[in-house]
Parts: sequence; structure tokens; C-alpha cells
Amino acid sequence: MHIVIMGCGRVGSTLAHSLEDRGHSVAIIDRAPEAFRRLGPSFGGRKVTGMGFDRDVLIEAGIEEASAFAAVSSGDNSNVLSARIAREVFGVENVVARIYDPGRAEVYQRLGIPTVATIPWTADQIIRRLLPEGAEPEWRDPTGTIRLAEVHVDPAWVGHRVTELERASGARIAFLTRLGEGILPDNDTVLQDGDLVHVIVREGTIEKVENVFASGPEEV
Repeated sequence: MHIVIMGCGRVGSTLAHSLEDRGHSVAIIDRAPEAFRRLGPSFGGRKVTGMGFDRDVLIEAGIEEASAFAAVSSGDNSNVLSARIAREVFGVENVVARIYDPGRAEVYQRLGIPTVATIPWTADQIIRRLLPEGAEPEWRDPTGTIRLAEVHVDPAWVGHRVTELERASGARIAFLTRLGEGILPDNDTVLQDGDLVHVIVREGTIEKVENVFASGPEEV
């Protein structure tokens, strides 16, 4: 499919190459022509100079045929404005905007504009490594009812099936990270040493889940 990206910084250029490597056609927009140097000679997509919220620029980038649009420039306002134009004017269904201000990100998420809040995401990733005994949210649904969280598991659970953890805690284990790769567990999946456990829970129940995971199976 055709995808339009606004912003040819480090994120935009990496995204453009990743999408092109997957066989998609890509157009990338940036107001600074020199930014396209980040793409290198191997990039085969369109390079459009201009503002990503300018309709003529978007049309030149092929927004009318696009199946997706990503706004990843350094400006929150520009990202949100261009994302809204892509969705509301050109009818692009898959739209995402990168937002630096976490307060704005939550507002726009509730308005139906999918956002990636860069700074909170990075901080959460660091906190999860500094404080492995706690549960840090990796994602919340727009209503704030459901959260995805990585929860520390006591080594005593190693060798037990993940279904035992689910029954004891009432949480649903969404996936494991094992040796740097994601794993979707089934009924026979056994927890191994070093596994990172990611659970889906309702808000307000995470403390119970943490307590169960932090206790050995004999204590539950």
C-alpha cells in the first residue's frame, strides 16, 4: 500500500526505509530539502518539499491514494494538524501522530487521533529497567480502563506454566519477551529464566497482580 510520512528526521527516515523494505510505496514530506539526505541513495520513494499540513503538498505526496499517514516531525501542532487533515479531509483511515507533550497526547487520543508520546514512552522504558520490581504501563486504552504492563515475576515461578500465573492472578498474559523476541504463550508455555512478562489487566487490579507475581507459587 502507499504510505505518506511527514518529517524526515531520524524517525521518519528510519520508518520510510522500514516500510519500503516491506514492499510498500512511500512518500516522505519535509520542509527542509537537505533532510532527505538521511534517506540515502537506496530510497526509491517520493521526496516532497513543503509543509505536511499543506493540502497541495499532501496531494503531491499521493495522499489521495494513501492507506496510511504518519506525522513524525519535531512539532506537536504540525503533527496533529496534518494528521487531522489526512483523516478528515482525505479520509485516510490509518493515521498516527508523534507528540512530545504527554498531556496533549492523551487529549488527542481521546479525540480519536492515535498518538505516540515520545518522551513518556522513553521514560517508561528506562523506568522498567531501573525498577524491575514494579509494573509500569506500556499502553492504556483511550478510556483508561485497560492497561498493558510489564510485571516482575519472582524466580520461583520459573518452570511453571503461564496459565498457572493467570489463574492465580486473574490477569491475562498478553506476551512474553524471551531473549529479545516476543512470544505469544499458549496453554503449554512454561516460564523460563529471564522472561519478561507482559499482562493485560483492568485498572485498579494491578496491585493484586504484582503481589501474586512477586510471590512464589507455594505462597499463592
